[in-house]
Amino acid sequence: MNEKFDGFSSLSIHFISELRDNNRKDWFELHKPEYQNHILKPLQALVAGLGPLMLSIDADFEVAPAINKTISRIYRDTRFSKEKSPYKTSHWITFKRPRAEWKDYPAYFFEISPTSYRYGMGFYSASRENMDRFRKSIESNPAKFLSSTSFFPKQKIFTIAGEEYKRPLKADIARELQDWYNRKNLYLVSNRQIEGNCIKKELLSELIHGFETIAPLYQYLCKVAAYKMPNKRGH
Repeated sequence: MNEKFDGFSSLSIHFISELRDNNRKDWFELHKPEYQNHILKPLQALVAGLGPLMLSIDADFEVAPAINKTISRIYRDTRFSKEKSPYKTSHWITFKRPRAEWKDYPAYFFEISPTSYRYGMGFYSASRENMDRFRKSIESNPAKFLSSTSFFPKQKIFTIAGEEYKRPLKADIARELQDWYNRKNLYLVSNRQIEGNCIKKELLSELIHGFETIAPLYQYLCKVAAYKMPNKRGH
């Protein structure tokens, strides 16, 4: 992949918007070259541009700029979904470890939709066991967790996201930890509206800065995911 990332042009945004309004096989087959040129190629270039940084964060990341490696498929799996439209109108890249239990490990992502884009890092779909380990880690060493998130109060890029429990799980947890602790899943996200009708090439620098900023939390969450709590007998 030798092409440099040059942003998502007005043709990119136009294609996504048109696909949203014409989500049919006959329409897509006529416009497939537009998808390849204006969506897939920029995504590949973006992955290639981010690759060196991502490997510096985690040498185990999959960074190949290919579909089903780092780039989402456009074809929707409708077998078990109420949504039966054949194509996805949001397209994304992910950087994750290529292992069977990757959903319990944190991952980085970028996603583009017809009117917006977003990016961030966290658990895709963490198990209850994994989130229990996360909370146990906070309880046992809150200073270590606060050190890994010391960047958070200093920035205005990311917000904490993930479904929250309706009631506090533990009332005596420090106030600055509650927003992290009391969640069924956890990730940081930056939501952006597309200004004008394109996304400029400066997006690459924006992602590099953002992804590097939150790397300490990524490393912390990796250790949480790798840790296995002992059973009741202490083994």
